[in-house]
Order: sequence, then structure tokens, then C-alpha cells
Amino acid sequence: MNTILLQSIDWFFQLLNILILIRVLLSWFPISPNNPLVALLYNLTEPILGPIRYLLEKSIFGGRGMILDFSPIIAMFVLQAIRSILIIIVTGLII
Repeated sequence: MNTILLQSIDWFFQLLNILILIRVLLSWFPISPNNPLVALLYNLTEPILGPIRYLLEKSIFGGRGMILDFSPIIAMFVLQAIRSILIIIVTGLII
């Protein structure tokens, strides 16, 4: 039971990281946002990237004049931290 739960947590966060990476790579190409796959990708990743982008705009590091969007990098770090915390909690509960 515990390995299934731990593997599910790990798989979920890996999937989120892969989706964010695909979104970053697709931003380099002129693909229409009306494409159903692109729209699905944006719908899955924007709830994670949107709040981080908003906080960056409000911080001293951000602003509308930013050339690069650092929200994917920050999101991946935050997701990794959340994954690690969840694994520690689940491991502690199971033992």
C-alpha cells in the first residue's frame, strides 16, 4: 500500500513537471492557442503558473517589463518541495 501511494505522489509531480516543461518548449514555436492540445496544456498548467507569475509581477524582481518568465522554474522548485514534504509525511504516517 505504501509503495503505491508513494509512487502515485511521485508520478503526479513528475507529470506536472513534464507538462510545465512542454509548455515552456511550445512557447518557442508559433502554435495557435486554439489548438485543443495546447488549450488543454494551458488549462492544466495555468493554475500553477498563474499565481506564481502574479507574485513575481508584484515583487521587486518582477514587473511587466520582464523579458523572461521565471514562473516555470519557480513552479518546478515549489512542486519539488511539496513532493518532498508529502513523501516525508506519508512515510511517517505509514511507519
